[in-house]
Parts: sequence; C-alpha cells; structure tokens
Amino acid sequence: MVRPRTNDEAVRERLVECATELLATRPRESVTVRAVAAAAETSTTAVYSLFGGKGGLISAVRDRAVASLYQDLSAVPPSADPLADLYALAVAYRCWGREHSHLYTVLFGGVRSFDPSGEVGTSDPVRPLLTTIDRALTASVLAGDATSIALAIWGTLHGLVTLELAGALDPATAEAAFDSTIRAALRGWTTPAVFRDLRQAEGSG
Repeated sequence: MVRPRTNDEAVRERLVECATELLATRPRESVTVRAVAAAAETSTTAVYSLFGGKGGLISAVRDRAVASLYQDLSAVPPSADPLADLYALAVAYRCWGREHSHLYTVLFGGVRSFDPSGEVGTSDPVRPLLTTIDRALTASVLAGDATSIALAIWGTLHGLVTLELAGALDPATAEAAFDSTIRAALRGWTTPAVFRDLRQAEGSG
C-alpha cells in the first residue's frame, strides 16, 4: 500500500480535522502524534514533516478555530445601534459554536484562553466585541469599563452556549434562555436613560 505524500495539502487537512475531533472528544493526554496519524490514515512522519510535531499540530487547530470565529464575528455588519450590534455578535457567536462544536470545544477547552483583558491582536475574535463596546461607550449607550463589560457579556454567552452544546438545555429552552439572558446582560450595562427607554419599550411591546 502506497502512503500519501507527507507534504500533501490533503494530508495536512485530514490531520487538522482528526486532531480537532480527538482534542474535542478525548482527554488531551491521549491525543498523541501516533493517535492522530492513525485516525488520518497516514504516518507519524507526516505530522513531523507538516507541523514539526504535536505542538505545531495543536497550534494549527487553534489557529483554525481562532480564524473561523473571527471571520464569523467580523462578518456581522455594524449599524447605527451598537446595542443591537452587540446582540447580533452574540447571535453570531452562538451560531458559530453550534456549527463548529469541535472547534468550539478545543478553543475554550484549554488549547487557547480567551482573555479580553489581555493584548488583542488584529484578528483576535474578541476584537469585534471590544470595538462594538467602544462604540456603545462613545455613544453613551453603555457605561463602565470596556474590559469588564466584555468579560461579563462573554461569560454569560459562553455559559449559555456551553450548556446548549452539552445537551443540558433542550432547543426551545436554549432559544428562550439565550434571548432573555443576553438582553438582560446588555441592559445591565446601559446608561440610565437607555435603560429607561428599553424598559418602556418592553412594557409597550
């Protein structure tokens, strides 16, 4: 049997996909070079040739997850209402997690931390969130520290999506919980005037 070339792009793709699935479904210590190579039906030499080893392969998985989430969040078009944009970003985050559950698990399961308080790169998934929060602060829609707001919103959102992906919430409950909880989290950071307007709108709705 002829093995595929170790520098083939198709082999690289299979290795990244298999590593993603194994990292998301097995204890990390069990995800060895040999295990990934076997799952991808190639040799361990391919892993070293293409990625330099297990560390490089894990970095490739991490980079794919980061780039994918950033792409989806960046695709949310800004509007004149930064509060509505923050809700739209939350929706995009949830959709990405549901559509890429393995990447989501890997990204937030220890391979990479998600820290809005740290240095944010140009393609960091947290950048669209912080940019929109800054717009909301400038427009006096939200009040507070941008990092604290980002952590509060992300913590709430991450908890909801994680519960949903774990099967702890049925679809109807997950949908209702997402809408009410995210809106409540955003309301908690609004300025008094905006909060009053939102409550009045809800009361008349």
